[in-house]
Amino acid sequence: MKSNLHPNYHPVVFVDMTTGARVVTRSTKTSDRKEEIDGVEHYLITVGITSDSHPFFTGQKQFVDTEGRIDKFQKRFGASVRRAAKPKL
Repeated sequence: MKSNLHPNYHPVVFVDMTTGARVVTRSTKTSDRKEEIDGVEHYLITVGITSDSHPFFTGQKQFVDTEGRIDKFQKRFGASVRRAAKPKL
């Protein structure tokens, strides 16, 4: 294996700020805060959203698209926005 080619991986704990869920893994990311788990020192990184708190994964909020994309575009920008005519050859 070539030296100085691969990044340094460290043991890391990602903590969800809203739910407190913890994910223990390895990453190239580091932080100033550390925590010891099972005798191994892990970097502690807080994140805003994980799969534990994201509305898509928790099922708290679902978005249903009832209008078509073209209808929404015309409603938003009006019927005055039209594509230019085809170029004449």
